[in-house]
Amino acid sequence: MYASGKYSSRGPALIPRMKTKHRIYYITLFSVVLLGLIATGMFQFWPHSIESTADWTLDKRSVHDAPLVRLPVSSPIPERGDLSCRMHTCFDVYRCGYNPKNRIKVYIYPLQRFVDELGVPISSTGLSREYNDLLSAISDSDFYTDDVTRACLFIPSIDVLNQNSLRIRETAQALAMLPRWDKGMNHLLFNMLPGGPPDYNTALDVPRDRALLAGGGFSTWTYRQGYDVSIPLPERQPGPRRYFILSSQTAIHREYRAELERLKEENGEALLLLDKCSNLSQGAASARKRCYKGQVYDYPQILQESSFCVVLRGARLGQAALSDVLQAGCVPVILADSYILPFSEVLDWKRASVVIPEEKLSEMYTILKSIPHRQVEEMQRQARWFWEAYFSSMKAIGLTTLQIINDRIYPYAARTYEQWNNPPVVKWSSVNSPLFLPLIPPRAPGFTAVVLTYDRVESLFRVITEISKVPSLAKLLVVWNNQNKSPPEESLWPKIGVPLKVVRTKENKLSNRFFPYDEIETEAVLAIDDDIIMLTSDELQFGYEVWREFPDRLVGYPGRLHLWDHEMGKWKYESEWTNEVSMVLTGAAFYHKYFNYLYTYKMPGDIKNWVDAHMNCEDIAMNFLVANITGKAPIKVTPRKKFKCPECTAIDGLSLDQTHMVERSECINKFASVFGTMPLKVVEHRADPVLYKDDFPEKLKSFPNIGSL
Repeated sequence: MYASGKYSSRGPALIPRMKTKHRIYYITLFSVVLLGLIATGMFQFWPHSIESTADWTLDKRSVHDAPLVRLPVSSPIPERGDLSCRMHTCFDVYRCGYNPKNRIKVYIYPLQRFVDELGVPISSTGLSREYNDLLSAISDSDFYTDDVTRACLFIPSIDVLNQNSLRIRETAQALAMLPRWDKGMNHLLFNMLPGGPPDYNTALDVPRDRALLAGGGFSTWTYRQGYDVSIPLPERQPGPRRYFILSSQTAIHREYRAELERLKEENGEALLLLDKCSNLSQGAASARKRCYKGQVYDYPQILQESSFCVVLRGARLGQAALSDVLQAGCVPVILADSYILPFSEVLDWKRASVVIPEEKLSEMYTILKSIPHRQVEEMQRQARWFWEAYFSSMKAIGLTTLQIINDRIYPYAARTYEQWNNPPVVKWSSVNSPLFLPLIPPRAPGFTAVVLTYDRVESLFRVITEISKVPSLAKLLVVWNNQNKSPPEESLWPKIGVPLKVVRTKENKLSNRFFPYDEIETEAVLAIDDDIIMLTSDELQFGYEVWREFPDRLVGYPGRLHLWDHEMGKWKYESEWTNEVSMVLTGAAFYHKYFNYLYTYKMPGDIKNWVDAHMNCEDIAMNFLVANITGKAPIKVTPRKKFKCPECTAIDGLSLDQTHMVERSECINKFASVFGTMPLKVVEHRADPVLYKDDFPEKLKSFPNIGSL
């Protein structure tokens, strides 16, 4: 009470004095905060020009509206270019930093008009349409940023695509004046026509310090491996293989033309040798014509009528004819020693072209004749796809260049060989091959065996008993496909050491075996029929081990083959013993569970309904699906050729029906029609255990009981 009374006696006198003393302080503090908020809002919304907010918009691409920049005569000039530059010596990867998308950020300098002290522009063409398209494509891509502080790579708005239109010294001075040039560090220049008469150097002559160069026509002397990017020259315009070899380039060196003339004499109509038309008036129309002994051909349409098209070096090492040839689906025969082919860092040109040393021009016909017809067709398809994916526009060329640089900086997230080189036959949104899925640990180790059954209970129980002996079995899922009969009571099922689950289906469909059941927790699935009692535990375990090494493949036991019947003009199903395999039976096969999703929800056309209606060919459909998505053949394991079931009768065994083989051939033709192509791949090998045939004691072998044919 005493303390309370003392505080009360002093309180009334102190409180008014505190308000008076601090009132000015509180008012001043509030005013400062209010003014700060107002200033921040004005800064955010008031129009202002800061380097980091310079956006590459349409109005800024107008050369006439771009600000004028005069270059003093004494402006510094960059060094010629460091041929020793590599990504670890001349590129600052720390500017790129880490980002969750593993994608570099690219900044494009605002457009400026550079002129010398007399007002003469540094370029006779200004900003070309091609370079404008290139910058537009980059600005519309995920690579682009308008924040210069976040940029990993800088692209000048100075057009150096065509060296012939440039003033070399002044262009170099303009580059050096860029605010973040820093001796060209992390700067990228695009050039398609390097050099000039009489030398025609194979790289841009403009001094550029340490800048990366995306150039057309590199040689092995000027290309900095792993630093520069070799790009194609721009294509011209669009144009059964009547000719075997076609040469359509004009202004070929006389020695090469003489050799081609000799080849023409030796091989006659197989080789068409065209040249410039001398009897036509000069102009745009004559540029699209080629002639041979007075006969006029349309170019580049004529390229579509030849299997192979010659691409010889000219005054420049890189030739625009390469793009024309690829677009026509003609296999380019490249005779240009030391030429670095476009995007050769990632593209496998052996799949789309034939490279012959210039000194072997005389042997060209013999070399090309030795290539099998099937391989020529594959190369033609690959050449056309290269053009569509990487050559068809400035956008494609520019984004491919940036992706290559991106893969160097983020190698752990880089595109795979398959992504660069395998054309997607059927493009489905939001669907990927398991090979390209994020690598995540499986929810459970081992594999899940999925057994499709109807009412063969005795055989089913024997299959379950045998599979349970496989060490890597994690779960066994029985798909009961009989709606008129209930599965056996739980007490009657075999007692095994892993979980056993029975799923009852609503309809009797073969496709039920490939449904993505929630019960499948492992990445690996073993699809197996209820009558496959002949496979040993060693065979199954070895099949699983092979699948672990190739999780994007179908891994199975008996192999089958598709053949083209020339007499009937259609595909044929072959089950006899051959040296080739293009399918494995899914009566017993391992595969990634992701393919269950694709089969159920993304199968093209009416294939799934067709399978269910005919009660046949679900395994062929799965082979088509996996081969189409991955572009790879299945893997056959162990020597077994057939499934033999001694207890099965013709009534029990669906595959023993008289019309079965005929329908299998019909399936292949039906599916090829729906897919629009034949995706199945043929191979001539299988996988066996290392010591399978060796004369060693059985106890030394990991898989001694592999079984018989």
